[in-house]
Amino acid sequence: MLKHVGKQGDRKVAIIFREVPGEEHMALVCYPDLMKVDMHDALMKAIESPEGQQSNNLGEAIHSKLFPDGRQMLAALHAEGMLKKVQTEQITVTPAQNAHVRLDEMNKIVREMESGADAAKKLAELDADAGYTGKASRKDDYGREVGAPPEHVQRGAATVAGSDAAGALGDADIANNMKAQAERMAAEAKGLLAESERMIAEANEMLGIKEEPKKPRGRKPKAKVADATGS
Repeated sequence: MLKHVGKQGDRKVAIIFREVPGEEHMALVCYPDLMKVDMHDALMKAIESPEGQQSNNLGEAIHSKLFPDGRQMLAALHAEGMLKKVQTEQITVTPAQNAHVRLDEMNKIVREMESGADAAKKLAELDADAGYTGKASRKDDYGREVGAPPEHVQRGAATVAGSDAAGALGDADIANNMKAQAERMAAEAKGLLAESERMIAEANEMLGIKEEPKKPRGRKPKAKVADATGS
């Protein structure tokens, strides 16, 4: 199934960040169907790309992708006020065929998996239970059992796009998201570099190749210039 796409009531949302820092009950989303055709198509292409599907948060993938007009996607969505904060319990995602689950429940499972807890059984139960962990099965695809669509969704697309009640993302929020991504990427890169060095050393040992000692870095000492007496 396609990651980073869900529904808020009867409206499709692209989930940019599953959780907002400091507000884990809120997600950051945009509404692809309210965009111009070229922006919509470019965003969906980014979601469907290998980078989009492999990332934990869509924002990490679209930070390096561009809209047809040359603007960086994440920055452009922010600049145009298209990023909205929405309660995670209002969003429904489909992690597997015929499995529908609220985003807040999915986030909890992901946190447990990341912390090393055994959540595979819970995911299987969600799949077998059509996503409701023992709750009543869904009667439709619009999430009615978790509450009716928010009022701004019912008022139509124009209201969704311009409503402050939807919770526009502030500069500090998006900066914190970007900083957290950068720190995580730096930590992952450091770990990968260390692992690559270990593997090379192990391979060299197996091949009987002796590594040359690394030369100390720094400037070479300046040679002394003999004076006129030759000293």
